[in-house]
Amino acid sequence: MLLRPLRPVQPLLPALCPPRRRLSVPPGAARLPLRQRLAVAGAAAAAAAGGWLYLRHQKEQQRRSRRLRELRALALGQGDFELLDTAGTARSKADFLGRWVLLYFGFTHCPDVCPEELEKLSRAVRLLERDPALPPVQPLFVTVDPERDDAAALARYLRDFHPRLVGLTGTPEQVRAAAGAFRVYVSAGPRDADGDYVVDHSVLTFLVDPDGLCRDCYGRSRTAEELARSVRGHMDTYEPLPPAGQE
Repeated sequence: MLLRPLRPVQPLLPALCPPRRRLSVPPGAARLPLRQRLAVAGAAAAAAAGGWLYLRHQKEQQRRSRRLRELRALALGQGDFELLDTAGTARSKADFLGRWVLLYFGFTHCPDVCPEELEKLSRAVRLLERDPALPPVQPLFVTVDPERDDAAALARYLRDFHPRLVGLTGTPEQVRAAAGAFRVYVSAGPRDADGDYVVDHSVLTFLVDPDGLCRDCYGRSRTAEELARSVRGHMDTYEPLPPAGQE
């Protein structure tokens, strides 16, 4: 039996993958030079980037305006108080707007903590006063014991500390409201045989900026040097809130 030679198998690839046709510019159409084509592409990219940056700027402006409105509303209500100073003059937070304030809550019969904290606060203010380029800081002391700390008692007590330290007192309801506005804990202890008592309270010094916003608070472990350094840092980065309608 004779075997017939097999026919060579034709490859299928050319049939499956026809040769690519090269795109060409239509007859009569002028082809832009490479430099012009790059310029057109660059201009289109710049226009797209510019549009994106504009939209981003608009969004950022809206976010900033909304944040400023929130901060302004917060400044009006945060930590507000209605009290009396040692001269009997009514004082509220609005009287101290435009100034940096270091505020401490305590009482004149405090055996050790309050005198130490007021001395630390006074030293921090003096350290800041050494730099005439810095705005002045107003120290404030608000009593948490209005029953014993009337205006005269505060005036006598505060003479041992910074000369610009302002003392504030009021009715029990006013003092309680002021402490609550700063979330300061206050609790009078039991009276002894002589009717004396100790007031337990939060040991915190608050930094309030010229807009009336509470910027920071400092516990008992912070030194006067640390307070002064922190206050200076807040002053360096402070940006005042613009007037309403000028966001």
